[in-house]
Amino acid sequence: MNWPRSSKGAAFFLRLASVATLVARAKPVGRVRRRSGVRPAETDYVKHLSWIGLGVATALLAACSRPAEQTQAPTVASGPAVERAGPVAWNATTGGFELSGRPLKTVKLWTFDGSTDGFTGGRSAVAPAQGQGLAVTIVDPSLHSPTGLNVPGGQYSQVIVRLTRVADGGAWDGALYYATSAHPESAAFLAKPTGAPPALGETVTLVYDMSRPAAGAGDWLGSRIDRIRFDLEDKAGGRFVIHQVAITENPNAAPPPKPARVTQPPAAAPATAPKP
Repeated sequence: MNWPRSSKGAAFFLRLASVATLVARAKPVGRVRRRSGVRPAETDYVKHLSWIGLGVATALLAACSRPAEQTQAPTVASGPAVERAGPVAWNATTGGFELSGRPLKTVKLWTFDGSTDGFTGGRSAVAPAQGQGLAVTIVDPSLHSPTGLNVPGGQYSQVIVRLTRVADGGAWDGALYYATSAHPESAAFLAKPTGAPPALGETVTLVYDMSRPAAGAGDWLGSRIDRIRFDLEDKAGGRFVIHQVAITENPNAAPPPKPARVTQPPAAAPATAPKP
């Protein structure tokens, strides 16, 4: 017999069982019975109380046989409620990004499945999100990838970030910086994503075309990328869940810049010996 887990509940059922037993055995109080026999009404009354006791006991047995109810944890949504459509989208079945339904060749992919995947946030709070993703609470805007990526920028010139904005800090930036062996992260080498900033509660896929950066011209295309950095917001208080980050080939990349043509000065005429 499986009694309820609470000791108070078990004591209540024991007391109730005792009362039911006493009720079933009780006899009506009233006038003294005659020696000639028991009145029919009194017999029916005793039978009625006996059936009441039997019913209560049956209910108690049924209640005891039931397993104790457990408190259910609140259901957490496994995905965002609103997602902005765009040409680049995440395919959960294949586990990769697609451009207009065609898979993109990827050199680096971070999905943050129970881990930060080496991303750091400086003074910002960075931790695995519930379910999947990277939870970021902005204090300092910089969010860094691991170093040593060694990505050939000429072949892989597209950076993709899929994220959800869960709290608004009111100062969206969205800039992407990068470092190479030749230079650190700086405002001289940055890109901005296409499309409008994410609204509160909205999931967007940010696409950075590094062949057309806001600053740096063809530096990405001619470099090996060591690390990337995102500045999501310029003020504290914003919160995001980053679902995936990828560096991929860019089917729409601008052609690499042609090397500057060096003009050679004309050769000097040989000196003519003076005539005697």
